[in-house]
Amino acid sequence: MPNRGTYQFDVQNNGNMVDNQENVERTRKLFRDGDVISQLWGPGRDQSDFKYGGWHSLCHLAAGAGVYNVDDKYLWVAITHADGDDKYFATVSSKEAGDRVNTIILGSTECRNLIGRANLLGFVEGTSRGHILARGVQDPPEAFNRWPRQNYDQNAGSDADGGTVWEHWCTVRDIRSTHPIGDSVIKAYVTLVSVLGGKFVACVARGRRSYKHPIHLCALVKAGFITREEALWDTMPYEIPANTERLLQEARPKDSLAAVASLAWNRNGEQRYYMFRRKIDCWSTKDNVAEDLRQFGL
Repeated sequence: MPNRGTYQFDVQNNGNMVDNQENVERTRKLFRDGDVISQLWGPGRDQSDFKYGGWHSLCHLAAGAGVYNVDDKYLWVAITHADGDDKYFATVSSKEAGDRVNTIILGSTECRNLIGRANLLGFVEGTSRGHILARGVQDPPEAFNRWPRQNYDQNAGSDADGGTVWEHWCTVRDIRSTHPIGDSVIKAYVTLVSVLGGKFVACVARGRRSYKHPIHLCALVKAGFITREEALWDTMPYEIPANTERLLQEARPKDSLAAVASLAWNRNGEQRYYMFRRKIDCWSTKDNVAEDLRQFGL
């Protein structure tokens, strides 16, 4: 099994990261590594937010999603929440007969068979407005270093901070293996990346020139989480229309599937990345990334 980067990530023959426990532990260690990012963690309430938590970019990375097409239907591939266990899992959702939505664990035999026949259309930015995945959750005030998730469960259309990005800002304030919720997010993210690949990671990280994300992207390349070529993907984001944004802000597979069905996708193998208008001007171009990597010594 080949290895990549300073962290020696196990990689598949197609270049995607392997979904195994060794890579989970490498990922956990990487996102808690302050030295590789020169202690430029990004904004938080104070430095205690990063005592057990990951880089700021991790909340954006965990909130992103992939979109496939197979048998004339769309697949929504993302981290979702299991209410009974209060944990997060990487899943694949599809619309079935009627209004029924089938959601299965990514990596299961059923899922591998489905994804194996599907065409990867592209990726979608996580929401920073609207509902969280864990609707109805009631974290104690001290949870996640005083970032309880319910504070970021907003109605679709609200201008208040909310959505899946803010939800995962909360969950990744403690990504140690001893924290069941944060640990579940790290495991789910490794599974997600093992399927969607490094372009998925790169385009989400490139969605912000602020919050120290450019140096975080460079560190991901150095560590071997993604490749230099994936970081330099020559693409530009497409804007999510307002009506589609409202659907995505519901943070439910049913609404997300309806949202991606309304977007224009290239069926000829060229993947697209869709962003919300609010921060689309913060995109890191290929030239931006090349200069960032040069300054980082890569």
